Amino acid sequence: MTLVNPIQHPDAPELDELCQKLAAMADETDRAGTWPAEQLRLCGEYGVYRWFMPATWGGFDWDENYVTRGYLRLAAACLTTTFIITQRTGACRRILTAEHNRSLQERLLPELVSGTTFATVGISHLTTSRRHLAKPVLAAREVEGGFVLDGFSPWVTGGLHAQTVVIGATLPDERQILVALPMDLPGVSADPPAELVGVRSSHTGAVRCQEVLVSDDHLIAGPVHDVMKQGEGAGTGGLQTSTLAVGLASAAIDYLLREAEVRRDLLPAAEQLRSEQQQMEADLLALADGQKVCTLEDFRARANSLALRSAQASLAAAKGTGYVAGHPAGRWCREALFFLVWSCPQPVMAANLCELAGLSD
Repeated sequence: MTLVNPIQHPDAPELDELCQKLAAMADETDRAGTWPAEQLRLCGEYGVYRWFMPATWGGFDWDENYVTRGYLRLAAACLTTTFIITQRTGACRRILTAEHNRSLQERLLPELVSGTTFATVGISHLTTSRRHLAKPVLAAREVEGGFVLDGFSPWVTGGLHAQTVVIGATLPDERQILVALPMDLPGVSADPPAELVGVRSSHTGAVRCQEVLVSDDHLIAGPVHDVMKQGEGAGTGGLQTSTLAVGLASAAIDYLLREAEVRRDLLPAAEQLRSEQQQMEADLLALADGQKVCTLEDFRARANSLALRSAQASLAAAKGTGYVAGHPAGRWCREALFFLVWSCPQPVMAANLCELAGLSD
């Protein structure tokens, strides 16, 4: 894919231009539930996929501060597109850890960096309660020259549109593998997407494997216990989800402040939310720079809370108009709920529940 207006840093005017285009399409895409193909194509043309990749693979090698600032802007413009990008980037970063499998990297990374192809991840079942089931939901057995996969990965974003899914499976001895699964292999299929409350245009659903033979040349990591902890920078968690929550809150607060220009009664609430959002962005960037201003779990709980309250405030300001399908306030409210379930650790869930119940610390 040809770079048209590559975004070289998060203050570039090209990022403003891209975000305006994404925001203009967000409500209709959400209403129709369609895959945001045009948005993702634009992100490729503007070089977004290069932000996360090293220069050796044609990337811009952005540091965490730059990436965080970029994600904030994209999430405020279109959360669904940005969420899909996080899953795409997760797949690319896993492939980057497969240093033993240079041929795999050479086959996949150039087109992923350019935006020509799409990859996503199917790994949630390795890190949630599903891993404690008597039988793994996606099992693997080792055979000569590779592995046979049988079962399913329950939450795969854009599986219907992917050429590759970085997917995890568990062997009988509880060791795990990660493979770059070609979606055109015999026995691989993607379910119709689940009807999600929010971000339904992400087309998230199960990917199924029925006795699928995957050769060793698709292996990213393993067999090893806790494969998700393998590889530099491969651990789960981090600031990414919180960043998107703060970005969503920013969009809702922007709307509230615009409404307050003609309805002065809205101004105190809008200014208070803006002040909180600005402080959270400062804390977020400090965390991205390695400063220990708070724990990641504390910040995630605050980010969830801000997203929920800001979205609901925008709906209250919009009144009945905001409750009609197609208004951004209604979309923001549904999207804010997503952060209560997307990779939400138990302590964060507990903190949010206590706040919702009005319980003190």
